[in-house]
Amino acid sequence: MSATSYDVIIIGSGPGGYVTAIRAAQLGLKTAIVEREHLGGICLNWGCIPTKALLRSAEILDHANHAKSFGLTLEGKMTADVKDVVKRSRGVSARLNGGIGFLMKKNKIDVIWGEAKLTKPGEITVGKSSKPVVEPQHPVPKGVKGEGTYTAKHIIVATGARPRALPGIEPDGKLIWTYFEAMKPDTLPKSIVVMGSGAIGIEFASFYRSMGTEVTVVEVMSQVMPVEDPEISAIARKALEKRGMKILTEAKVAKVDKAANSITAHVETKDGKTQTITADRLISAVGVQGNIEGLGLEGLGVKTDRGCIVIDGYGKTNVPGVYAIGDVAGPPMLAHKAEHEGVVCIEKIAGLPNVHAMDKNLIPGCTYCNPQVASVGITEAKAKEQGREVRVGRYSFNANGKAIALGEDNGMIKTVFDKKTGELLGAHMVGAEVTELIQGFVVAMNLETTEEELMHTIFPHPTLSEMMKESVLDAYGRVLNA
Repeated sequence: MSATSYDVIIIGSGPGGYVTAIRAAQLGLKTAIVEREHLGGICLNWGCIPTKALLRSAEILDHANHAKSFGLTLEGKMTADVKDVVKRSRGVSARLNGGIGFLMKKNKIDVIWGEAKLTKPGEITVGKSSKPVVEPQHPVPKGVKGEGTYTAKHIIVATGARPRALPGIEPDGKLIWTYFEAMKPDTLPKSIVVMGSGAIGIEFASFYRSMGTEVTVVEVMSQVMPVEDPEISAIARKALEKRGMKILTEAKVAKVDKAANSITAHVETKDGKTQTITADRLISAVGVQGNIEGLGLEGLGVKTDRGCIVIDGYGKTNVPGVYAIGDVAGPPMLAHKAEHEGVVCIEKIAGLPNVHAMDKNLIPGCTYCNPQVASVGITEAKAKEQGREVRVGRYSFNANGKAIALGEDNGMIKTVFDKKTGELLGAHMVGAEVTELIQGFVVAMNLETTEEELMHTIFPHPTLSEMMKESVLDAYGRVLNA
């Protein structure tokens, strides 16, 4: 095999791409990964990781400003230096970015630097990147490959997604932001409008509110975080509004007027009325779209739908030898979905036995606002739409000793079971650390655990996790501590 020929070439080094490359190398496949901008993709550099660093700073600030409730006294009010907050966030990304380079070298994966295009099945050309390399990218390591023609029996597209823009309200990098600009402000805006209340919108709304910014969220659907269970959404909304956030649902930003250093959003509400909101900045968080342009997909006849590549349960497209994983292959657009999708894809390519197509019903979703929201499976309403008879359990944080001791007694855990079989259909949470708790229910659903097995599982005391069992018990009329 020549120096430009591989078993597998992966286009894109985000969570899906680099994890797939590592698994391919573990399986003995000669592997290369093509990256045009920065190792680790959006998640590591501009999404999952740096936003959590920002939110951690916000969390500490919130705790410090409520120290009195814990019997502690701080001299004066704690304030945030937004430049230092951003500096820490970028430093976290830079540290992990370097780690991806190490993993590529450790697993003997070739890094090809540039922009890839499929020219025919089994072949790509790599040209100079059309996007400038941005921080926190380290200097390109010595020995990596660059522009040229490369071949592989299997080519996996893992090019991710980018922010979606609404016509007439396109981000300009100054007054109308995407998450890129929202993640590294030079100064803290006194007021912002957040357009969209999905995970990205609500996380930034939560961060800026903690920083002291006046925040207004505009959501076209009837509830914030529209994909979540309505009860969970209602609790989250009440908590966010208690923090001083203004939330408008069943409303849309119809147009935006720009001034020298502010915007005025014209918001249309359900009743047909229009109100104007003037703020320093607007964050556009109305979803993302797959990066399918410029890859040569049309020339090969690769099927796409609504801006994403169409695949089967194993990442295969309609063109032999061409695969897709992660955000570019459609929702849910989550890093952990991309990683698992990539592993399934490459194990199927390698011919491993018993490779199962990914069950999207078992993919957890997490929103790291304050309070946190997490879920897996279907909602109560969705279960009833499917004609199922259900048992529903609920348990409040205000009845849990650990939550009360932490000063985090606002929240709820809700479980949905099939009444006939005892199958856990879904779990939905709002409150402190639920993004860590949700994995317990994910494991349970993956193992097809029944309600009886959950009720006979011993949870440690005192923990927040006890509420998971209590919610199960409540679904069957056996709750003990409520």
